[in-house]
Amino acid sequence: MNLDPAHKKIVPVVVKVDGAEDAVLLAQALLAGGLNVIEVTFRRANAAEAVQAIAQKVPEMILGAGTLLTTEQVNTARAAGAQFGVAPGLNLDVVAAAKKLNMPFIPGVMTPSEVENALAAGCKLLKFFPANIAGGVPMLKALAAPYAHTGVKFIALGGIKAENLREYLQEPIVAAVGGSWLVEPALVAKRDWKTITARTREALEIVETLKC
Repeated sequence: MNLDPAHKKIVPVVVKVDGAEDAVLLAQALLAGGLNVIEVTFRRANAAEAVQAIAQKVPEMILGAGTLLTTEQVNTARAAGAQFGVAPGLNLDVVAAAKKLNMPFIPGVMTPSEVENALAAGCKLLKFFPANIAGGVPMLKALAAPYAHTGVKFIALGGIKAENLREYLQEPIVAAVGGSWLVEPALVAKRDWKTITARTREALEIVETLKC
């Protein structure tokens, strides 16, 4: 299995899910739409429970843990079954903790200095966050000029939706986009798995048009 979280160009970010059962059903809804990657953010007390449930019940998923702000959260996420980690910012202690566990880690950046510090720490897949507010596609084009030759790639998050994902994904330096629009908390709360599956299919159809 390809374990690259960016391989299908879209990373759905789960902000809120109530319990292990719903986490499993949500992952299955994404799979039904053709997407086998998911990021569960560690913003709620049950995040590790959700990650563990998906790891055990839906092993087909490339499973990530997001909003990892401390080394303790990195350890907890890895123990629960997370295959990769994500953070909104660049904390070198957190990056080092993930490296110690052999867990691929995607730190967040929005400035040239942060890009350089991330590269120095061995991270070449970075989270550009918050994408729209931080300058969007023009900022990514500007970052590409001095850094594309290093092999760095970005997953853009923050304000990404179906309406603008094409604009981001057309940029060579963008490996993928991420966001919660596919798995909106309101949809998850209503257990509206059909809509989540439909949105996933629609998003992947847009991705396919970019390969033509």
